[in-house]
Amino acid sequence: MTLDERSQLDELGYCHLHGFLDSGRVWELNQRVEELFEAEGDRAGCEFRQEEGARRLANVAGKGELFRECIVMPAILEYIGHVLGPEFKLSSLNVRSASPHNGISQPLHADVGAVADEFGYWVCNTVWMLDDFTADNGAIRVVPGSHIWRKLPQEAMDDPSAAHPRERLITGRAGDVVVMNAHAWHGGTANNTGAHRRAMHAFYCRRDKPQQQYQKQLLPAEVQEGLSPRLRQLLALDDPLNDALSATGSGGSGFLK
Repeated sequence: MTLDERSQLDELGYCHLHGFLDSGRVWELNQRVEELFEAEGDRAGCEFRQEEGARRLANVAGKGELFRECIVMPAILEYIGHVLGPEFKLSSLNVRSASPHNGISQPLHADVGAVADEFGYWVCNTVWMLDDFTADNGAIRVVPGSHIWRKLPQEAMDDPSAAHPRERLITGRAGDVVVMNAHAWHGGTANNTGAHRRAMHAFYCRRDKPQQQYQKQLLPAEVQEGLSPRLRQLLALDDPLNDALSATGSGGSGFLK
């Protein structure tokens, strides 16, 4: 992690890791994603949420070692730790594929409606581009610096679906990863092209907050049994606090691009 990347996360609320995955790994991920969409059909995403104008897969941490390898990469976890501090866990791992010509843009939002608390930031998202992100196919818009404001878009804007004067569009190539302080205001834009725009979202939270998807309940037992100690820790599978938090309510549906 470079000093410039640290500054981007601190000041802008996000940093863009160009070419993080090679083309072979992107191809493998897309192959598995399409296999899952085919196998799950109309049920795809139902463990979490389904969405008009997009295909979704939920809980993919339980659907292939290929996905689990991504969430535990030390190079990624360094960025997460910079935002959240040393005590964090995976909150959810999903795929979202903006449908061709969907004509739907998300309102600006902070993930799970999170506002930084007295201990600081508690949500951080990573967007793994499985297709190129362009100005026309549903790239993410973000308002730089909004993570610092400690308020939600609906508290400051008449219409969070409208353009913000400071927003930027994050475009990039398949294989890029964007690490985002998920308190920053952001939203997916409309896909106006004839092709799907796919991305994987590895969403992390501070350890004292509930997971968006309770991994201990969702991951098949045979998957849990074969996990490394580091993955078990990251998924909070042996964490009594996480079990207690899960009993008090979910981490919120929110938006994940």
